[in-house]
Amino acid sequence: MNYHFIAIGGAAMHNLAIALHLKGNTVTGSDDEIFEPSKGRLEKYNLLPESMGWHPDRIDNSIDAIILGMHAREDNPELAKAKELDLPIFSYPEFLYEQSKNKTRIVIGGSHGKTTITAMILHVLDQLHIKTDYMVGSKLEGFEVMVKLSDAPYIVLEGDEYLSSPIDRRPKFHLYHPHIALLSGVAWDHINVFPTFDIYLEQFEKFIGLIEKEGSLVYCSDDKYLAALHKTAREDVKVIAYDVPEFSINADDYKSEIKYQGDSYSLSVFGKHNLMNLEGARRVCEQIGVEVKDFYKAISSFTGASNRLETIGKNENCIIYKDFAHSPSKLKATTSAVKEQFSDRKLFACMELHTFSSLNSEFLKEYKGSMDKADVAIVYFNPHTIAHKRLEPITEEQVKQAFAREDLVVFTDSKKLLERIHSENWEKQNLLLMSSGNFDGVDYSDLVGELLGGK
Repeated sequence: MNYHFIAIGGAAMHNLAIALHLKGNTVTGSDDEIFEPSKGRLEKYNLLPESMGWHPDRIDNSIDAIILGMHAREDNPELAKAKELDLPIFSYPEFLYEQSKNKTRIVIGGSHGKTTITAMILHVLDQLHIKTDYMVGSKLEGFEVMVKLSDAPYIVLEGDEYLSSPIDRRPKFHLYHPHIALLSGVAWDHINVFPTFDIYLEQFEKFIGLIEKEGSLVYCSDDKYLAALHKTAREDVKVIAYDVPEFSINADDYKSEIKYQGDSYSLSVFGKHNLMNLEGARRVCEQIGVEVKDFYKAISSFTGASNRLETIGKNENCIIYKDFAHSPSKLKATTSAVKEQFSDRKLFACMELHTFSSLNSEFLKEYKGSMDKADVAIVYFNPHTIAHKRLEPITEEQVKQAFAREDLVVFTDSKKLLERIHSENWEKQNLLLMSSGNFDGVDYSDLVGELLGGK
């Protein structure tokens, strides 16, 4: 088959392109800008476009299907040409559904924890040699690509609630029609698409309604919205609740431990939210026949997904973490987890307002109390990012009021932010860097080397 990707550089798009290429298909693509790691990975498989930009002359009747990414605009010239030729056009979630109609579809949804739970399930199934296809939004250790399509009986899909494509305004997870669905929690996000919380909440209710007949819904009973939403499931849907499992923290190595039927399992992941994620993953695996002991044994070697409480540097006195946390619920969960795990160390937490929602003056108030667990709390934003997104300017004072923390430090210059970090004494203190961006190009490797002396 001959596939052409419009906006091939996206996180899921480039992985799907590589997966189809590895299956022996002819794959081409275009984009107006492609960044790392997508650029290097596409180049590795000779899939990187020869030049950036849109080239409608590349679109002809030899193409079997167009796969359209959300990064493209509705008036994209290649899309216009594809419509003119009446070529089949799919968003990537629509395409994944078409490829998985004969599989048991496992879809992991929720405002937070999706990537981690998906990664946990895939790790366990891989350890137990259970064949499965998948799509996950982050690099996983031991996996070459983040999308796999084969003859496996299962497919595990990270169910994002954002829109499918410029011409398909349905949330991505509405297209998957799961046999086994998980919802980790609901916390308002994507204000540019879902302007009120009620509209946002409605998307999760619709998702529950799209579970296949005789399917299963696994949900976090700790979430107050899911406590009500799970009741909307049809009578034929099996409903399974999960919560934080009983655990302890080993003071010698800061690792979490879970006991089950007399055996103790040491885990590299920590924090109540991550242990809740682990419990959700266990209940999903249980639905396809994985025994509890086998699950715990397999998950004990799981070290986490990329950018999710990822250790990027450490010595005996300090650990530096990088995390994708940017929404209020993620921020609160991540800072709480690190502080609770390392109660004998100070926590220096720094987050970047980078997304459309986080830079919206109305949405800012949702961050109240989200960094209260940190001993030092810093927020960074770049006014140029706000201008680029065509949003109303926000001030440092607005940010301080929104977070409701008098000692909050706000920076709008990344150089001054780095100076502040370098001025700290990193004895018995951990550093947590949280952003869906990169603090305007901070080189994490250099920062770790400078702070920890290359350790």
